[in-house]
Amino acid sequence: MNKINLGLHLGFLTTRYNDPKIWTDLVRNEFNLSHVQFVSDLIDPSLPDKIIKEEVKKINYYARKHKIKIKHTMTSHRNNYMGWSNKKISIYWKEWLKKFLKISSMLGAEGAGSLLGIFTFNDYKNNYSLTRKKIINGWIELAKFGKKCGLKYLIWEPMSVPREMGDTIKDTYSLHKELNKNSAIPILLNLDVDHGNHSSKNKNDHNPYKWIEKLGHLSPSIHIKQKTKDIFTHKPFIAKYNKIGIIKPSKIISSINKTEIQECTLYFEFSFREREPFDSSAIKDIKESVNYWREYLDA
Repeated sequence: MNKINLGLHLGFLTTRYNDPKIWTDLVRNEFNLSHVQFVSDLIDPSLPDKIIKEEVKKINYYARKHKIKIKHTMTSHRNNYMGWSNKKISIYWKEWLKKFLKISSMLGAEGAGSLLGIFTFNDYKNNYSLTRKKIINGWIELAKFGKKCGLKYLIWEPMSVPREMGDTIKDTYSLHKELNKNSAIPILLNLDVDHGNHSSKNKNDHNPYKWIEKLGHLSPSIHIKQKTKDIFTHKPFIAKYNKIGIIKPSKIISSINKTEIQECTLYFEFSFREREPFDSSAIKDIKESVNYWREYLDA
């Protein structure tokens, strides 16, 4: 049986609990979790080096104190990154991503990443090949830099529309093969149970279990959240959503166990709107979500 860890994507706390002393205490003592996926909003790579080093030192201290592992990191922004039309801005984001890889390494991560890159509508229509090549080559350069930093692999997140890359199982696997032809370290996946092209004629492309069964062996980290038929996703696993949601822990676990991956970390990736009661219920809802999943993982 595959080893499955339960963890928390830290995107929800960047404006709520960005002090490492506080958020590490929450993760361990409120949620009883030992794995987190660190996000770039907590240490923006554009900050001065002195501040970055100070913050890394603080995070590492409190993570060790609470026995929290930062195995994986992920960028926070939905950005074009190296897909920017302006060459100078594309290069800026490539260097920004390198700095994020360095920060990730300093935090002890084994894998770090982002989405691959986003095409503008114009580039997708008129400059597809050149933009795709720019993004692919950029990631191969990132892999070379990541190896120097001591990372074991990079990860990228398949998305849900063609211009954001990796919207179908077939396209994602094709990109995976191309990225890894000349890569210094493996460039793996970070699947998300809510992603996939719902307009695809292939039903597997909007079936989270099929994504895992087909590509889970390439995905050491997976984002999980409750998914309902409306477009407002990133929901916690609480009773009212679980009644109508399509994400079933037993089916996710079964799908992972059909793959050849030895270890996989499932990260809760929740978004709590800055409206009441959602804003104030975040802690309670995460605790309920953890307890809900523990019933299945401990079975």
